[in-house]
Amino acid sequence: MGLSHQSMVNAHPDLDLVAVCDTSTYVLDVLSKYTGVKTYTDHNVMLEKEQLDCLFVATPTRYHSQIVGAALERNLHVFCEKPFALNPEMAYKLAELAESKGLVNQVGYHYRFVGAFNEAKRLLDQQIIGDLHHVRAEAYGPVVLRPKGSTWRSQSAEGGGCLFDYSCHAIDLVNYLVGCPLSVSGSVLNRIFSTDVDDEIYSTFQFSPKLFGQLATNWSDESFRKMSVKISLWGSNGRINVDRQEVQIYLRSNKGLEPGLLTGWNVRNTTELTRPVWFYVRGEEYSAQIDHFAQCMKHRTPTASTFRTAAETSLVAAMIRADAGKARTSVDPASVGTTSPGAEQRDSSRFGIRSIFGRR
Repeated sequence: MGLSHQSMVNAHPDLDLVAVCDTSTYVLDVLSKYTGVKTYTDHNVMLEKEQLDCLFVATPTRYHSQIVGAALERNLHVFCEKPFALNPEMAYKLAELAESKGLVNQVGYHYRFVGAFNEAKRLLDQQIIGDLHHVRAEAYGPVVLRPKGSTWRSQSAEGGGCLFDYSCHAIDLVNYLVGCPLSVSGSVLNRIFSTDVDDEIYSTFQFSPKLFGQLATNWSDESFRKMSVKISLWGSNGRINVDRQEVQIYLRSNKGLEPGLLTGWNVRNTTELTRPVWFYVRGEEYSAQIDHFAQCMKHRTPTASTFRTAAETSLVAAMIRADAGKARTSVDPASVGTTSPGAEQRDSSRFGIRSIFGRR
């Protein structure tokens, strides 16, 4: 992502790339030789020597907080890659620091800049499908497909596993489209190939007494060629399915609602919803978020993906991790069927329900 950001920043009409910091001397040698940009191996030295307006941070997650904090203390606007922080408390502190200084801040949750998801947000704000009662967020892809050696993604303290490094995209979209859940339950963090981090996540969200949701993510799913994120939403007047390619809208009735939508199924493709960008790398949304950051700096306006919204995403992830570590109950198979099918007794001892964690 650092190289991707480098190419987009370098091509942006309102941004001048003056320095790059990295621990890879190979990367720095190539950049210095072919771009002439100044290079550093210590971000503190770079911040001390260079006169900067903003900083882009695309390091492994564990280093985000210290680098972002150092930049904010020097009154620099900051764009930071996701996930913002593994510790939500630190994320909120950095958000408060940026806000207190009036600094533009943004986190790279690029799905907020995909036309299809923005269209879904617009329709939801108009309550096109009525009162929401259920949300399902899914993210699948082929990131970890075999046991791996020691990389920053495979270490819990470095990247946070599938939960923080992958599920965070789906969580952030849920927060963006619906709002931050008040509670989580039934969370599962499962390891398939990894030894120190999770590879698949499942959890249940509650937003209000009548609105619930589900999260299902797996970065060890090779049936997908690349990452696929999908959000499905059910309301009293219909349903919306949205991914990067299209928005599917089912309406029970379109009386008095938006012109152009029919009762029944409607489809809006991402090609008609995506604005052109000046420079294409990976997808229009990546360039769009960089330009958005630049325009917000120019006009001193808040971004669409602030440190605070990213802190909320980290908070939900931390809630899921804490919930997954709670004691569960199970049924002892040996005790099932020991009485006749017509027996009246249905208490927990009949089925041998017990805690599967911390048993004495």
